[in-house]
Amino acid sequence: MGDNLQMATVIQPTISEVEGVTVRFPQELLVASREDAPQFQKRVMIQTLGSLYEQGKISSGLGAQVLGCNRWEFYRLLSEHGFAVLDYAEDEQADEAESSRELAARILKP
Repeated sequence: MGDNLQMATVIQPTISEVEGVTVRFPQELLVASREDAPQFQKRVMIQTLGSLYEQGKISSGLGAQVLGCNRWEFYRLLSEHGFAVLDYAEDEQADEAESSRELAARILKP
């Protein structure tokens, strides 16, 4: 990489105005992603928060607060970006699926 890379500042978390973090990305990433700075910023923030949420490092409430939305919108955004929103163990997931099928069968019965 050359020393003449232009940097684009695209991340400024809203959680605290007193303490914040600024992350700078090379302008080439914006060009390569074919996104403008606000789109890139939102995507990077969602990816970061999604990763932290999956690792159990932040709660959905904190993630929603940082994004300025409610928890359901936070879950929707994570889901749209490929993150697991529900954290069931395999056996719990199978039990939930079976319960859902049984309930659906009861509802659909004439």
